[in-house]
Amino acid sequence: MLKLDPLPFISLIQNRYVILIFRESTEEQSIISGTWLFVLTERSNNQWVAYDPEANRWHPLPRARAFQDGWHHSGFACVCVSSCFLVIGGCYAPSVSSFPHQKPVVTRDVMRFDPFKKEWRLVAGMLTPRTHFACTAVSGKVYVAGGRNLTHSGGITSAEVYDPVADRWQELPAMTRPQMDCSGLSYRGSFHVLSDQVGFAEQNSSEVFNPSDMSWSTLEDIWTFSRAMQFAVQVMKNDRLYTIVDWGESLIKTRDTDEGEWYNVGSVPSVVLPDHPRELEAFGYGFAALRDELYVIGGKVLKWEESGVGRFDIVRLPVVRVCNPLDRPLNWRETRPMCFPAGGSITGCVSLEEYSPP
Repeated sequence: MLKLDPLPFISLIQNRYVILIFRESTEEQSIISGTWLFVLTERSNNQWVAYDPEANRWHPLPRARAFQDGWHHSGFACVCVSSCFLVIGGCYAPSVSSFPHQKPVVTRDVMRFDPFKKEWRLVAGMLTPRTHFACTAVSGKVYVAGGRNLTHSGGITSAEVYDPVADRWQELPAMTRPQMDCSGLSYRGSFHVLSDQVGFAEQNSSEVFNPSDMSWSTLEDIWTFSRAMQFAVQVMKNDRLYTIVDWGESLIKTRDTDEGEWYNVGSVPSVVLPDHPRELEAFGYGFAALRDELYVIGGKVLKWEESGVGRFDIVRLPVVRVCNPLDRPLNWRETRPMCFPAGGSITGCVSLEEYSPP
């Protein structure tokens, strides 16, 4: 159970926002290091913020370039590579009230944020526009596959790789079947494409791309959960995998690398609001790994009225909760809550850790 300070909730109801984690180095000598967690929430108008885990502080980032003001960006991928943060592809949809007759636009654009220069810039775009696709970084390059666009609404077979040093995309061999609404994972040097249908008997497999021989293979029965019930899979030290599975309660699971079985290590704590007597289950939060710890970020709860008439408020949470997954039982603590007006459902979340000589 997690009790929340009343102060972060002032004027928070009905606000959703984008959250990034960004670290300003105060050291001018020895090693230049950066540790960031990048997050995006709904209703942010493409505004990002950033968290410094060493200083335990949040910072707003410059606003990223938008396709058009008032258009909602979704279905994009976010990934960190070469000390920078990339927002890739996705779909821009107009608000119903502002542009009632405009159709959504699927983009191939890539925006790159440099946390040291604190600026965004447009870099080389993907070869194929796509939204809701698989994406991850493997050995310093960005791999994307699958998804959908206005031409291929039933899924895309194509894949491509981005070299951030050369700022160039290259086409890869196509997958054996179209994939849509999929997610990507870097595991043991390969690019895993996890289907939205993982966990169902007719499609209980994932496609795996091996960069060393530029070939695809099919891996059976390793991801036992549907993405409808599963948060992003986080890969930590020694190839340890963690995910959150929502089967009525938010369970944190890890995979035994020797046996191949998933087992529970704990659960995401419930939330107690300062003016509400009951424990509440959060939903819509982000999940990330940073510096050997797991982060649960933001989310929402339904605050039911005690009168019993079925009315409730939606409370957007700014809270950030952290644990070491090796502790038993899990020992959760709070870091500083997200800065105003950040809070609520997370639509993008990724971490960056880098260390380099001056």
